[in-house]
Amino acid sequence: MSTLLWNREFALEQTAGDEELLEELLLLFKDSSSQDFEQLCRAADSGDAQGIVSAAHSIKGAAASLGIEGVRLLALEMETAAREGSVDCALREKEEMAALLADCANLVE
Repeated sequence: MSTLLWNREFALEQTAGDEELLEELLLLFKDSSSQDFEQLCRAADSGDAQGIVSAAHSIKGAAASLGIEGVRLLALEMETAAREGSVDCALREKEEMAALLADCANLVE
């Protein structure tokens, strides 16, 4: 089981210490990652490796910008496998990604 591995200090640096902006960005991440995750699940279930690449790449980038390393690493793993044509990683790990993204929702105070 993965852990969230959130680097809050890094995320705050990205907002120049603006706590309110960080909270807004976390809310945006929650919404966008939810949509991307739905796309990832649909793609995995239908065997669409390119769809997984797209969704995982989006999740990875957004998580990286906020220092949410656990999500970034898992999305990278899914994206890499899908680029090689395999949907197995996304199918196997989608419940873990769902759990990590649910944990992200708790970051917003």
